[in-house]
Parts: sequence; C-alpha cells; structure tokens
Amino acid sequence: MIAFWALAVVLIASAVWTVSASKPVYSVVALLLNFATLAVLYLTLSAEFLAVIQIIVYSGAILILFVFVIALLSSGTEPFSIGPNRMPNIWIPGGIVVLAGFGFAIYAIANATFAPAPAAAPAGTADVFGSVADFGKALFTTQLLPFEVTALILMVAVIGVITLGGAQMHRVAPPKLQARADRQMREAILRAGDD
Repeated sequence: MIAFWALAVVLIASAVWTVSASKPVYSVVALLLNFATLAVLYLTLSAEFLAVIQIIVYSGAILILFVFVIALLSSGTEPFSIGPNRMPNIWIPGGIVVLAGFGFAIYAIANATFAPAPAAAPAGTADVFGSVADFGKALFTTQLLPFEVTALILMVAVIGVITLGGAQMHRVAPPKLQARADRQMREAILRAGDD
C-alpha cells in the first residue's frame, strides 16, 4: 500500500509538472516520468503486459512524436507576441473545479464496494487481469469503438500539425536572393542607427 501511495504522489506531481512547465521540452520530460511511473504502477498490479506496452508505445512512440512536433513547430518561426496575463483570472474557477473533483472522489470512495483482488497467476495465463489474452479480448470486443476513435483522433491531430506547420514553412530562397535580402537588411539597420 505504501508503494501505491508513493507512486500516486509521483504520478500527480508529474502530471501537474506536465501542464505547468515553462517550456514544451520540460513538459515532455515530465510526461516521460508520468508514463514510467504508470508502468511501475502496472507492475505492482501484476499487469506485466500493460507495463511493457506502456513503455514501448507511450514512452517510446508517442513521446518521440511529441518531441518531433515541438521541434517542427518551433523551427523557422518568429517568437510569439506576449499578450495580457490571464492566469490570475483562472484560479477561482480552477479551484472550484478541483474542489468539486475532490468532492466527487471522496463521495465515490465512500460509497464504493471493493471486490476482492484477483488471485495472482503467472504472467501469460489466460483470464487473469493484465494478461495478453484478457487484454486482447477486451480491446477487440467491448473496447473496440474507443480504440478506433482514438486512432481517428490521432490521425486528425497529425493532419492538423501538418496543416498548421505547412502554412508557416517558407520556401528557401536561392543564395543570391538571400544574400541580397541580408545586405538590404543590414543597410536598413545601419540607416536606422544613423537617425
């Protein structure tokens, strides 16, 4: 039980760090910590298959996709203009949402009836929580629609990134035109400095 609470604290702290980090790369590092901690939590539940899939799919593939998106969206673009600070206005509604969430969680825990934990069995045994057979049966029968919707959402996100990135990518000018543009820029800066 101590391991569960320690992992839960790390999970929540890394999730908060993910959404509150000052740079996107720091958010990716926090998300990596979150995924690794979740994999360890799966191991404590004797769900070895889910733990390995968590590391391979999320920590490997999805996180690398995030890093590439951050790298592509920030290359060759101008810095964003800084607008008014709207963060002080979010604390009251955010606090209300957090308190309501805690209230619902406390109510759910107080009224929940917990089933006994499934008996531990060797990894790979059929009809055991976390086994490959149990996971595959759930994924392709009762959870097929959410699985397909997730694939559609990921495809829409990739198309959106390509569309947004394509509008900001500029064609590379020939070297002579680029040298002329650089010279004109230097002359304009020098003229502005003389005034």
